[in-house]
Parts: sequence; structure tokens; C-alpha cells
Amino acid sequence: MAAPLVVVGDALLDVDLSGRAGRLAPDAPVPVLDDLVEVRRPGGAALAAALAAGAGQEVVLVTALADDEPGAALASLLGERGVRVIALPHDGTTPVKRRVRAAGQSLLRLDSGDPGVPVGATAEARDAIGGAGAVLVSDYGRGVTGVAGLRDAVAGVAAHLPVVWDPHPRGDEPVAGVRLVTPNREEAAWAASRLGVDGSGLRGLAAVNAHASALVGAWGAQAVAVTLGAGGALLSHGETSPSVIPAPAVRSVDPCGAGDRFAASAALALAAGASNREAVQAAVTAAAAFVAAGGAAAFASSELQGSPRDLDPVARTWAAGGTVVATGGCFDLLHAGHVATLEAARALGDCLVVCLNSDDSVRRLKGPGRPLIPQADRARVLAALEPVDAVVVFDEDTPTEVLDRLRPDVWVKGGDYTGAELPEAALLREWGGQSVVVPYLEGRSTTSLVTTAAALASASRP
Repeated sequence: MAAPLVVVGDALLDVDLSGRAGRLAPDAPVPVLDDLVEVRRPGGAALAAALAAGAGQEVVLVTALADDEPGAALASLLGERGVRVIALPHDGTTPVKRRVRAAGQSLLRLDSGDPGVPVGATAEARDAIGGAGAVLVSDYGRGVTGVAGLRDAVAGVAAHLPVVWDPHPRGDEPVAGVRLVTPNREEAAWAASRLGVDGSGLRGLAAVNAHASALVGAWGAQAVAVTLGAGGALLSHGETSPSVIPAPAVRSVDPCGAGDRFAASAALALAAGASNREAVQAAVTAAAAFVAAGGAAAFASSELQGSPRDLDPVARTWAAGGTVVATGGCFDLLHAGHVATLEAARALGDCLVVCLNSDDSVRRLKGPGRPLIPQADRARVLAALEPVDAVVVFDEDTPTEVLDRLRPDVWVKGGDYTGAELPEAALLREWGGQSVVVPYLEGRSTTSLVTTAAALASASRP
């Protein structure tokens, strides 16, 4: 997309106050947080814009921005990510959401700031929308999407540009003609109820589709994608048999920001020429990966703090204050011995990252006839296993470089190393990690499976 993605909506400043909870207060049954660290990050439409810019897209954010310290902090954060901000003057203060967190889990949220009323659309804002390659309307119910000049500008481009509208119950209805509206299940049910669509006599996806179909017609949208959290998304163009796009199975402590990741990814995909179904599929995959990597909190941590342990956000997943375990191998022809090792490794910590040899790496280690299964398929099968939280493919002969990036607390190998120093042990000690050996199942190996299969094939020949 040569022209920029223009994001229109309500920007917030999110603040995470993260600490270590190791004791209760003596005067009340509440946790005491020590070693507090404050991290500021974009929120609301600003998060959607920052995520899109992180994908390498030129992004313009049209939003109300107050002339106060939180507003200046938000503008600075967006500038660092390459987002151009067109500020609509207004008479309020910047909304701030402060989350008090421990071990990756939010304990309390404190909201402040008066969004006020945006003064109106500027010529610069209208021109930006007119020159967009695609538009994402990120409505957080604070008034920006209701500004008459902005709504008119978005409506004017909806006939010939991809427009994605992420709605809010306190916000405004989408303009007619948008390509895709992305409510969550509760938002869709609420909006449908206003149209008199009850759905109480229906169950599960039948109720969701009834709501989505009604909203397609009422909003004049080309399609409605209802996000279902871990269930993926239901895509309706008003038909009786909608598409359901399942989500990859991931573990999540905090899904904050998943909706913004979904909407931004869908807008980028549509701008690149994807169909609605292709865009929703891409958005489901992106949102799942975002949640698996720790959500908005991990996004801010990796971008702002630059810790070596955050270079690969997947590795930090759910382990803020927890234990990251890693193991590695080729995993060609997955068998019960592999599963036993993975289960044992996952039991040692709070998340398990599998370091997977690439196809080239396997060929150098095992010979020209291996791998039997290409790396994309091996990675997908591993990622689907219950003990596995993330898979990282590496191309070297050993996982040294990827381990130095991930810096796990524990490195696990199978029992054939018993009694010997693991090759990676010295590296783990550099950051205080520990290498360990876990038992393996006797008689299970890929080599024996290949040998057996070859013998059976030979015996079956005439």
C-alpha cells in the first residue's frame, strides 16, 4: 500500500505499574508490590496505530490530543514508532488508564482524564482521510468518531477504499459502505438488541450469526466479523451459513490490546488486496500471536525497555515474574518420546519455547535425506501441542544464538545426555540459567521409525 493507513479514533495513554508480589499487607488482606517499574504505552486508537506502524506501514493517526503532560507523552511515544499524529484540539484532558500488575496479571485499573469534546475536524484531518490507502476507525466511545467532518470524510472514501470500523457501545454507528466492522461478541449482541434482535432462543454460534447478519444490514456494511476471543472470529456477509475462522490455541494472562491488533491487521490485509475472509484469517492469526506474546504489556516492554530478554517477545510470553523453559531439536516425525520430553520440560516453568532446527540445519546434521517433514509443518505440529507455548526456528547447527536472544531460565535436553555436561550449559550460566536433563522413553526415536518404515517398504516390494 503506497498511501498511508489512516487511523481515526480515541487515543489513550496506558500506564503499567508492575511489581513483585511476595507478601500481604499487615493491615489488610491485599498484596504488597515491591520494585515497582512504570512503563507508558499507547492505548486505544493510538495502540492500533502503533501496531500497524510496527508492521512497516506508513500510518497517520487522527485523534483528539490535549495540551497536557500525558498528551505530550503519548505524542512522543507515537513519534518514536513513526506514527504521524494529526491532533484535533479539544477542551478536555488526555485519558489515562493505569494498570497495577504483578507476574503479568492486572490487579487493578485506575482511570483518569476528561476526554472533553473535540472542537471539530480540521482541513488537515480531512485531507489525510481523502489521501489514505485504507482507513481504520478505532472507536473507544470518547467522541472522535462522532465529529461531523470526520464522519463525512470517512463516508466519502468508503465506496472506493477499504474501511474497517472497530465499534464501541458508547460510540457511534459505522458509516454506510464500510468493508468490515469488527465488534466482539458482547458488542455485537448489544448492538443487535437495539435493533430488536434478541437471539436468546438461539445457542452459541447461531446467536452470534443472528446478531452479525442483522448488523450487516442495519449498518450497510459489506461484512461483520465478530471476534470470539479464543474461539477466533465469525465472518458474516448477511448469509445464513457464515465463515468461522478458528484461532490457534495459545495461553494468555492478559489479552489487553487483542482487539486493536485484530482490527489493525485486518485493515492492513484489506489494503494489500486480501478478501474479507483472507483479512479476517490474517487478523485472527495476528491477534493470537499478539496475545501469546503477552499482549499490549509485552509490546510496550519490548519496544521501550529493550531488554535482551525482550528481543523476541514470544520468549517472554507469560513469564513476567515466572520461569521460561526452552528445549530444542529437529522433531522430525514427532513421536511419544518427543511428547514426554516436552511435557517434562513444560512442568519445570511457566512457559515452554521450542527451538526448532530449520530444514537446512537438519540436512547438515542428519544428511541429505532429512528432514522428512518441512520446517513449517514441524513448527505447526509442535505449536499445536498442549505443552508448547511458542516455537522459534533457527538456522545454525546449534541453538546458541537463539538461546542468547531468548535467555531462558531453564534449558532442557533428553535423557541421552545423562552424566555429561550439556553443550549449552556454559552459555546458560552467563545469565544465571540452568541446563537440565529429563528422562526419555526407551526405544522411541525418529531414526528407528525411519528404519522400520524403510524395512516395511522394502518387504512390500514384489
